[in-house]
Formats: sequence, structure tokens, C-alpha cells
Amino acid sequence: MEVAEREKRTFVSSLTFKPQEVQDILFKKIREENEFVKTNITEKDRLEEKEMMRKLHYAEEKINIVSLFSGAGGLDLGVELSSMVVQFGEEEAYKAFENKEDYLKLRSKVKCNFVYSNDMFASANLTYISNFSTTVTKVQKDIRKVAEFPKCNLMLGGFPCPGFSSSGPRLLDDSRNFLYVHYIRALVQSKPQFFVAENVKGLMTMAKGQVLSQMIEDFKAAGYHVTAHLVNSRDYGVPQLRERVFIVGIRNDIREKYGFEYEVPDATHGKGKLPYVTLKESISDLPLVATDVYEGSFSSMYMSRNRKKKWNEQSFTIQASGRQAPMHPHGEPMKKIGIDSWELQGDFNRRLSVREVARIQSFPNWFEFSSGNKENVTKNHKLNEQYKQIGNAVPVLLTEKMVRPIIKFLYKKII
Repeated sequence: MEVAEREKRTFVSSLTFKPQEVQDILFKKIREENEFVKTNITEKDRLEEKEMMRKLHYAEEKINIVSLFSGAGGLDLGVELSSMVVQFGEEEAYKAFENKEDYLKLRSKVKCNFVYSNDMFASANLTYISNFSTTVTKVQKDIRKVAEFPKCNLMLGGFPCPGFSSSGPRLLDDSRNFLYVHYIRALVQSKPQFFVAENVKGLMTMAKGQVLSQMIEDFKAAGYHVTAHLVNSRDYGVPQLRERVFIVGIRNDIREKYGFEYEVPDATHGKGKLPYVTLKESISDLPLVATDVYEGSFSSMYMSRNRKKKWNEQSFTIQASGRQAPMHPHGEPMKKIGIDSWELQGDFNRRLSVREVARIQSFPNWFEFSSGNKENVTKNHKLNEQYKQIGNAVPVLLTEKMVRPIIKFLYKKII
């Protein structure tokens, strides 16, 4: 009976709930998450964390950063790059970004310091460890079992949101949608001057906007002035149609003291600005014959709409799945043959490769993604570990633009 109820509940749309029902469910889930913390954090957990806290690497006169739900580190890399832009100028920082040796030289000089990073995805953690500074304390632990969060100037993290996606079930009482409660718990403990969280577009319309409104009220209760901003990646130099919400929080005392208000940076690309970055500019130099490509049949759902952009366009949104990766733009376009039915044309038809989707997410070539170091699994399984990390990441160049006003302020007023 319980399983049947859970399966039936999966298909309930949040839009069917009345305002009072939305509030009741939200408050109930918040109480449940707080109770989970009380009953599942052991004394052993607390002692281990206290020992870890003693060993954290803080840096004086730098922006100390805590990253939650960090994944492979797209948000983190964007923040680091933004710090380089503020400190050394956009031309020098972006040029160094393309070469690992040059980038690491700037990293050694930049005034931002990642103190602590947490995520449950093992493969993503391996990727993070291999691409970021060795001074970061990397934790793989259920955030609901973290008793104490480190102090910091800036907190990052896009809390998971499977039920918020407009392409999937929009279930209000999905427990995965309430991990933001633990982000707030971390804010209360860490007291950063700013926080930045990224989420899917669907969060803005879930239950007709009531969920986001309640979230903002909860963040405000933690002592922050909070705003939410919908942006499209292609407007900031990313070769991808990807709409996302950035939730930005400013600690109340900082806002009152300095009068700082966060404003979304002007778009850098589009009408009257730089031309949009195309797939041709982004990936045409990579080989057409690639080995890091997810192989397999295409489901009826996949073939229900066009999956193949042209070279002079931007990519569809990169998904966290190799099977759902868009088609490579080379060759003939797909043909519509009926309602919700398309077919492939010509001889060249393959999904975008791991490196291609990484480029489209604006990761540099030197950034390597772990396949999980698992044995006795298929090639597709290993590749999917990488596609998942890339699709879940925040585009690096989008992050760089979104956080630059905050980084400029921190450089000027805090460090």
C-alpha cells in the first residue's frame, strides 16, 4: 500500500495545490528535515567534525568560501575565475583560463580560498579533488548528517531539485526538494556575507511561484536580503540555451552598512552586443570521430522532438545523462514526420561527446572529469558518470558573470 501510494504521488503536479496546502507541506517538510538532523547526527559525527574543523585551511586577507552540493565544481570554478578577472583583468584571466599551467599560476596569486566542499556524488568528488586546490577540505557526506559548517565570507551551492524541473515530475512533497533547509542551516552557522545558489527555471513556477516565495522567506529568516534572477546562459557567452535561476543573498548587516544591492549584470551577448557564441565556434575543432560518446538506441521520448541544432546556433540544454545528450550538429538535420515524432537523416548521427558537452558548459579543455574509477562496468556507464557531472554543473562563464559584482564588493570592502 505504501509503495502504491508513493508511485501514485509521483505524478501529482504542484500546480494542483492550494496556497494553504503548499504552506502546510513546506512547513511539515521543514520540521521533518530538522527532526532528521536531531536524530541522525551521532556524537561520533560531532567529534569527527570538530577534528576536521581544526584542520581547515583559512587564508587571511582572502575571500574564504564554503561550497555545498558542489558537484564537479562548475559554480566554484566560475567564482575562482571571477576573482581572477577582478584582480588581474578580464583579458589576462580569460587567456589564462585556456591553459592549465597559466591558470594555476594565477590560482596561486588570486585572493579567493576554497575552505570546504561537500557533495554525495563520488565521481564528482574525484573530479573536484583533481581540479581544485589541495587545500580544500573535501567531504563526501549526506548534508543532513553534517553537524557543523565552517565559517566563510561566501557560500555557494545549487541544492538538488529533481521535482522542480519543468521536464520531469513537479512533485511538491518530494523530499529531495527540501534539502534547501540544510543550506539555510549552514547559513545560520557559517554567517557568510553573501550566498549564491543556482537552480532550474521550474523553481520559479512551481505551485504558481509559492514555493520560491516561501524559500525566499525562509532565507530571509536566516538574516539575509534575498533576490531571485532568471537568466539565459547564451546571453553571457555560453553556447547553450539554458535558463536558470540564481538566488543571491546579502547578509542584512552588510547591506545596511554599505548599501550594497545585487543587480544582474547586463547581458554581454545578443542583440546590439557581441554575437551569440555558436556551436561552430565552440566545438568544430574537435574530431568528428570521437571515442567519448554515449552509444545506444534512441528512445521514443528522445525522438519526440528535434535534438539536432545547426552549427550556427546554440546547443539545447545539456542534460545530466549521456542517453539524453543532444545530437552533434554535423550532417543533415532531423526531420519531423508526425506529431511528437522525428527521425534522423543521412549518414552522420551521434550524440555529443563528453568533451563537447563540457565545452558547451564552458569548462576549459584541461578540466578532466572522473569516470568513477569503477571496474567491471560498461563503457557507457563510465561515460555517463561524466555526462551526469557536466549536465548538473553550472556553466562556468555564466557563473563568472553572475558573481562578479559580489566578488568586486568583497575585494573592495572585506579583504
